[in-house]
Amino acid sequence: MTTDERPAFGRHDPVMLRRSLELLAPALREPGAVVVDCTLGLGGHGEELLKTFPEARLVGLDRDTEALRLARARLAPYGERATLVHAVYDELPEVLDRLGTPRVQGVLFDLGVSSMQLDEAERGFAYARDAPLDMRMDQSTGPSAADVLNTYPPGDLVRILRSYGEEKQAKRIVEAVVRERAVEPFRTSARLVEVIRDALPQAVKRTGGNPAKRTFQALRIEVNGELAVLERALPSAVDALAVGGRVVVLAYHSLEDRMAKRVLGAGATSTAPADLPVVPEQYQPRLRLLTRGAELPDDDEVASNRRAAPARLRGAERIREANR
Repeated sequence: MTTDERPAFGRHDPVMLRRSLELLAPALREPGAVVVDCTLGLGGHGEELLKTFPEARLVGLDRDTEALRLARARLAPYGERATLVHAVYDELPEVLDRLGTPRVQGVLFDLGVSSMQLDEAERGFAYARDAPLDMRMDQSTGPSAADVLNTYPPGDLVRILRSYGEEKQAKRIVEAVVRERAVEPFRTSARLVEVIRDALPQAVKRTGGNPAKRTFQALRIEVNGELAVLERALPSAVDALAVGGRVVVLAYHSLEDRMAKRVLGAGATSTAPADLPVVPEQYQPRLRLLTRGAELPDDDEVASNRRAAPARLRGAERIREANR
């Protein structure tokens, strides 16, 4: 049971909501349209999709059982128009197959950690409060952040911090972690933050906010396999779109955004050899980009919701079937 029993609508401000709806709108106005919220969370985007497009149906996926419980209560007034599924978003093809809905008109990804996960101290996502080092989005399975810190070889920890946290001081931090875990295994976030602070040079600690931020991000991504899941999920989402269907991706750090840029950009690029005078249809792009680069939240949204600040939004429309 969560320690915070506020209803879902009082705990989460959906990021770039109006722009997300605007981009998805042309695909969702027809009766029977299906939109998938691959990262349902507390149901903020999902509820607005159901309100705004009264003829559409929502399929909501989330790996977090507590988020699903709260979202289910929030979306209960919409009855059978909302189908919520306990699943990771790379399971999208299997979910749609089970539901008998192989093609959909809209897909939304609102990536990263949810407000609920950040706000509940016992989940261990937030470096600003002491809590068990868990960080699992689905607490019923898999190793925790403590397991990663206490058991991974030093080389793997350095790789994770550098690759997933873009942490320049990864080697120094890992050396300190390895020394400390030999004395006593890591169990809480406060001890990890303290070890990171002590390991870093003064000049590094004076810039860039909390010095533990990048390490916590890296551990969270590793624990939940976030980038590997996204690498599988984005192409599956594109494949699931009917012609005229649209996908919107909200990313919160550069690694996610680069992946979205690559997958959507590839779909919007001709696959024809460069010397062909006329490009046959099978080589034509199957996507049309809806955004020029990544769009950012405006100043008013960032002022009212600080968690919107790092958001980067990209969208694309399916314009033809796959190459044959």
